[in-house]
Amino acid sequence: MRLATIMNNRAARGHRNPSFAKRISSHLAAALVVFCLLQIFIVAKMGGSLVLHLGIIIAIGGFAVAARGLERRWQMIEHAGLSQNGLALRFRRDLLQLWAASLIGALLWIPVAIIYHALFG
Repeated sequence: MRLATIMNNRAARGHRNPSFAKRISSHLAAALVVFCLLQIFIVAKMGGSLVLHLGIIIAIGGFAVAARGLERRWQMIEHAGLSQNGLALRFRRDLLQLWAASLIGALLWIPVAIIYHALFG
């Protein structure tokens, strides 16, 4: 609550905050790096084979395509003329979904690797 008050006070004093589109781009880049590192670490610890590593490449490509779509969406939303509160609400919701997808998506390799090793040894 206090952080929100500080941020609102800063905006009220006339300091220019970076646009939501630029902020979402920064979060997308960080989430993609975390997603990649977690996948590599998990698959390596699970004794990953070449097939699982190829799966990582496909998953990273899919994440990158989805991230680019979210980035374009925010560029359009910013130009739509929504209120600052409306933008802030959408931004927080999208950040929550982005980081949840990044972390949970990477953790999905654990059951995939277990099933792969059970089937193919």
